[in-house]
Amino acid sequence: MSNPPMYGELLPLDREVHKNLKLDTEQAVVSRVADQNSVFLAAVEFADACKEYPIVFVRAGSAGEDNKPAVAPLAVLGLRAGSNLFIDGDKWTGSYVPAYVRRYPFAMARLDGSETSLAVCYDHKWPAFNDTTGEALFKDGEPTEFLLNAKAFLENFEQEAERTRLICNLLVDMDLLQDMRFEATLPNGEKFDVEGFLALDEKKYAELADDKVLQLHRNGLIGLIEMHRLSLTNMNRLVSKYAA
Repeated sequence: MSNPPMYGELLPLDREVHKNLKLDTEQAVVSRVADQNSVFLAAVEFADACKEYPIVFVRAGSAGEDNKPAVAPLAVLGLRAGSNLFIDGDKWTGSYVPAYVRRYPFAMARLDGSETSLAVCYDHKWPAFNDTTGEALFKDGEPTEFLLNAKAFLENFEQEAERTRLICNLLVDMDLLQDMRFEATLPNGEKFDVEGFLALDEKKYAELADDKVLQLHRNGLIGLIEMHRLSLTNMNRLVSKYAA
Protein backbone atom coordinates (compact mmCIF):
# COMPACT_ATOMS: atom_id res chain seq x y z
CA MET A 1 0.00 0.00 0.00
CA SER A 2 1.51 3.33 -1.04
CA ASN A 3 1.37 6.34 1.26
CA PRO A 4 0.08 9.56 -0.34
CA PRO A 5 1.65 12.94 0.43
CA MET A 6 1.01 14.10 4.01
CA TYR A 7 0.69 10.54 5.36
CA GLY A 8 3.32 8.61 7.31
CA GLU A 9 2.11 5.02 7.00
CA LEU A 10 -1.43 3.92 6.26
CA LEU A 11 -2.86 0.82 7.91
CA PRO A 12 -6.41 -0.56 7.47
CA LEU A 13 -8.63 -0.25 10.52
CA ASP A 14 -9.70 -3.52 12.16
CA ARG A 15 -12.47 -3.70 14.75
CA GLU A 16 -10.59 -6.33 16.79
CA VAL A 17 -7.02 -5.10 16.49
CA HIS A 18 -8.05 -1.47 17.04
CA LYS A 19 -10.96 -1.96 19.42
CA ASN A 20 -9.39 0.43 21.98
CA LEU A 21 -7.98 2.95 19.50
CA LYS A 22 -8.84 6.62 20.02
CA LEU A 23 -8.00 9.85 18.23
CA ASP A 24 -7.05 13.00 20.10
CA THR A 25 -8.74 15.56 17.84
CA GLU A 26 -7.17 18.45 19.79
CA GLN A 27 -3.85 17.87 18.02
CA ALA A 28 -3.63 20.13 14.98
CA VAL A 29 -3.02 18.24 11.76
CA VAL A 30 -1.70 21.18 9.74
CA SER A 31 1.88 20.30 10.70
CA ARG A 32 1.53 17.33 8.35
CA VAL A 33 0.99 19.63 5.36
CA ALA A 34 3.48 22.36 6.28
CA ASP A 35 5.97 21.05 3.72
CA GLN A 36 3.43 20.56 0.91
CA ASN A 37 3.36 23.36 -1.65
CA SER A 38 0.26 21.89 -3.31
CA VAL A 39 -2.54 19.41 -2.63
CA PHE A 40 -5.11 17.59 -4.74
CA LEU A 41 -8.32 19.51 -5.30
CA ALA A 42 -11.63 17.99 -6.39
CA ALA A 43 -13.69 19.80 -9.01
CA VAL A 44 -16.49 20.43 -6.52
CA GLU A 45 -14.03 22.54 -4.47
CA PHE A 46 -13.10 24.95 -7.27
CA ALA A 47 -15.74 27.52 -6.29
CA ASP A 48 -14.29 27.97 -2.79
CA ALA A 49 -10.63 27.38 -3.63
CA CYS A 50 -10.41 29.76 -6.60
CA LYS A 51 -10.88 32.74 -4.28
CA GLU A 52 -7.55 32.06 -2.54
CA TYR A 53 -5.38 29.54 -4.34
CA PRO A 54 -4.13 29.16 -7.89
CA ILE A 55 -5.71 26.03 -9.36
CA VAL A 56 -3.46 24.27 -11.85
CA PHE A 57 -3.24 20.83 -13.43
CA VAL A 58 -0.38 18.36 -13.36
CA ARG A 59 0.32 15.12 -15.14
CA ALA A 60 -0.62 12.26 -12.85
CA GLY A 61 0.34 8.76 -13.89
CA SER A 62 1.37 7.15 -17.12
CA ALA A 63 -0.41 7.49 -20.44
CA GLY A 64 -3.26 5.12 -21.17
CA GLU A 65 -3.96 3.10 -24.29
CA ASP A 66 -4.77 6.28 -26.23
CA ASN A 67 -1.35 7.67 -25.26
CA LYS A 68 -2.96 10.57 -23.37
CA PRO A 69 -1.61 11.16 -19.86
CA ALA A 70 -3.91 11.45 -16.90
CA VAL A 71 -4.00 14.87 -15.24
CA ALA A 72 -5.18 16.08 -11.85
CA PRO A 73 -5.98 19.53 -10.43
CA LEU A 74 -3.99 20.97 -7.55
CA ALA A 75 -4.41 23.92 -5.23
CA VAL A 76 -1.05 25.73 -5.16
CA LEU A 77 -0.06 26.58 -1.58
CA GLY A 78 3.50 27.76 -2.04
CA LEU A 79 6.03 28.88 -4.63
CA ARG A 80 8.92 26.78 -3.40
CA ALA A 81 9.19 23.03 -2.90
CA GLY A 82 8.59 22.17 0.75
CA SER A 83 6.93 25.50 1.54
CA ASN A 84 3.27 26.05 2.42
CA LEU A 85 2.46 29.77 2.69
CA PHE A 86 -0.88 29.08 4.39
CA ILE A 87 0.55 27.59 7.58
CA ASP A 88 1.36 29.73 10.61
CA GLY A 89 2.44 27.58 13.54
CA ASP A 90 -0.40 25.12 14.07
CA LYS A 91 -2.97 27.26 12.23
CA TRP A 92 -4.23 27.20 8.65
CA THR A 93 -4.43 30.84 7.59
CA GLY A 94 -6.59 30.38 4.50
CA SER A 95 -10.36 30.66 4.65
CA TYR A 96 -10.88 27.38 2.80
CA VAL A 97 -9.17 24.12 3.78
CA PRO A 98 -9.05 21.58 0.93
CA ALA A 99 -10.85 18.30 1.59
CA TYR A 100 -7.58 16.43 1.03
CA VAL A 101 -6.30 18.05 4.24
CA ARG A 102 -9.58 17.78 6.14
CA ARG A 103 -9.79 14.01 5.69
CA TYR A 104 -6.48 13.46 7.53
CA PRO A 105 -5.55 11.27 9.44
CA PHE A 106 -7.91 8.88 7.62
CA ALA A 107 -7.99 7.79 3.99
CA MET A 108 -9.55 5.17 1.75
CA ALA A 109 -6.99 2.87 0.16
CA ARG A 110 -6.90 -0.31 -1.86
CA LEU A 111 -5.44 -3.22 0.01
CA ASP A 112 -2.58 -5.10 -1.61
CA GLY A 113 -3.90 -7.52 -4.19
CA SER A 114 -7.28 -5.81 -4.50
CA GLU A 115 -8.29 -3.83 -7.57
CA THR A 116 -11.71 -2.74 -6.38
CA SER A 117 -12.11 -3.03 -2.61
CA LEU A 118 -11.41 0.13 -0.64
CA ALA A 119 -10.70 0.03 3.09
CA VAL A 120 -10.81 2.77 5.71
CA CYS A 121 -7.21 3.33 6.78
CA TYR A 122 -5.48 5.54 9.31
CA ASP A 123 -2.01 7.03 9.57
CA HIS A 124 -0.61 5.05 12.47
CA LYS A 125 2.46 7.32 12.51
CA TRP A 126 0.24 10.20 13.66
CA PRO A 127 0.86 10.50 17.44
CA ALA A 128 -2.71 11.66 18.12
CA PHE A 129 -3.81 8.01 17.91
CA ASN A 130 -3.68 6.30 21.31
CA ASP A 131 -5.62 3.98 23.63
CA THR A 132 -6.52 6.46 26.35
CA THR A 133 -7.55 9.95 25.17
CA GLY A 134 -9.90 11.27 22.51
CA GLU A 135 -12.66 10.01 20.25
CA ALA A 136 -13.14 6.23 20.29
CA LEU A 137 -13.21 4.55 16.88
CA PHE A 138 -15.01 1.39 18.00
CA LYS A 139 -17.42 0.49 20.79
CA ASP A 140 -18.61 -3.04 21.51
CA GLY A 141 -17.02 -4.20 18.27
CA GLU A 142 -18.86 -1.68 16.09
CA PRO A 143 -17.74 1.61 14.53
CA THR A 144 -18.67 4.66 16.58
CA GLU A 145 -20.63 7.58 15.15
CA PHE A 146 -17.32 9.47 14.96
CA LEU A 147 -15.78 6.80 12.72
CA LEU A 148 -18.96 6.42 10.64
CA ASN A 149 -18.94 10.17 9.97
CA ALA A 150 -15.28 9.98 8.95
CA LYS A 151 -16.07 7.04 6.65
CA ALA A 152 -18.93 8.97 5.01
CA PHE A 153 -16.58 11.90 4.39
CA LEU A 154 -13.99 9.58 2.84
CA GLU A 155 -16.56 7.92 0.58
CA ASN A 156 -17.76 11.30 -0.65
CA PHE A 157 -14.15 12.35 -1.22
CA GLU A 158 -13.53 9.26 -3.36
CA GLN A 159 -16.70 9.86 -5.37
CA GLU A 160 -15.71 13.46 -6.08
CA ALA A 161 -12.15 12.38 -6.92
CA GLU A 162 -13.54 9.96 -9.53
CA ARG A 163 -15.81 12.66 -10.95
CA THR A 164 -12.80 14.96 -11.15
CA ARG A 165 -10.81 12.30 -12.98
CA LEU A 166 -13.52 12.03 -15.64
CA ILE A 167 -13.65 15.81 -16.01
CA CYS A 168 -9.88 15.98 -16.45
CA ASN A 169 -10.04 13.20 -19.04
CA LEU A 170 -12.44 15.33 -21.08
CA LEU A 171 -10.09 18.33 -20.92
CA VAL A 172 -7.26 16.10 -22.12
CA ASP A 173 -9.40 14.58 -24.89
CA MET A 174 -10.20 18.08 -26.13
CA ASP A 175 -6.52 19.04 -25.87
CA LEU A 176 -7.37 22.13 -23.83
CA LEU A 177 -4.36 22.08 -21.48
CA GLN A 178 -0.83 23.25 -22.15
CA ASP A 179 2.43 23.52 -20.24
CA MET A 180 2.75 26.83 -18.44
CA ARG A 181 5.30 28.65 -16.35
CA PHE A 182 4.99 31.58 -14.00
CA GLU A 183 7.80 34.11 -13.58
CA ALA A 184 8.00 36.60 -10.74
CA THR A 185 10.37 39.21 -9.39
CA LEU A 186 10.34 39.95 -5.67
CA PRO A 187 10.72 43.49 -4.29
CA ASN A 188 14.34 42.67 -3.39
CA GLY A 189 15.06 41.82 -7.01
CA GLU A 190 15.07 38.05 -6.56
CA LYS A 191 13.64 36.23 -9.55
CA PHE A 192 12.19 32.75 -9.70
CA ASP A 193 10.11 30.55 -11.98
CA VAL A 194 7.26 28.20 -11.16
CA GLU A 195 6.90 25.54 -13.82
CA GLY A 196 5.86 21.93 -14.34
CA PHE A 197 2.14 22.63 -14.37
CA LEU A 198 -0.62 22.76 -16.96
CA ALA A 199 -3.20 25.47 -17.54
CA LEU A 200 -5.91 26.26 -20.04
CA ASP A 201 -4.75 26.75 -23.63
CA GLU A 202 -6.59 30.01 -24.28
CA LYS A 203 -6.16 29.87 -28.06
CA LYS A 204 -7.59 26.37 -28.45
CA TYR A 205 -10.38 27.17 -26.02
CA ALA A 206 -11.39 30.24 -28.03
CA GLU A 207 -11.36 28.24 -31.27
CA LEU A 208 -13.52 25.34 -30.03
CA ALA A 209 -16.32 24.30 -32.35
CA ASP A 210 -19.84 25.04 -31.16
CA ASP A 211 -20.65 21.38 -30.53
CA LYS A 212 -17.57 21.07 -28.29
CA VAL A 213 -18.60 24.17 -26.33
CA LEU A 214 -22.04 22.64 -25.86
CA GLN A 215 -20.42 19.43 -24.66
CA LEU A 216 -18.40 21.36 -22.08
CA HIS A 217 -21.53 23.18 -20.98
CA ARG A 218 -23.57 20.02 -20.57
CA ASN A 219 -20.77 18.43 -18.54
CA GLY A 220 -20.55 21.46 -16.25
CA LEU A 221 -17.04 22.37 -17.35
CA ILE A 222 -17.58 25.94 -18.51
CA GLY A 223 -17.92 27.16 -14.93
CA LEU A 224 -14.95 25.08 -13.76
CA ILE A 225 -12.77 26.44 -16.55
CA GLU A 226 -13.69 30.01 -15.61
CA MET A 227 -12.86 29.32 -11.94
CA HIS A 228 -9.50 27.90 -13.02
CA ARG A 229 -8.78 30.99 -15.13
CA LEU A 230 -9.80 33.32 -12.31
CA SER A 231 -7.69 31.43 -9.78
CA LEU A 232 -4.46 32.02 -11.69
CA THR A 233 -4.54 35.66 -10.59
CA ASN A 234 -3.80 34.31 -7.10
CA MET A 235 -0.23 33.57 -8.23
CA ASN A 236 0.58 37.24 -7.64
CA ARG A 237 -0.98 37.01 -4.18
CA LEU A 238 1.33 34.10 -3.39
CA VAL A 239 4.28 36.22 -4.46
CA SER A 240 3.16 38.93 -2.00
CA LYS A 241 2.80 36.36 0.80
CA TYR A 242 6.19 34.89 -0.03
CA ALA A 243 7.82 38.34 -0.02
CA ALA A 244 6.20 39.17 3.31
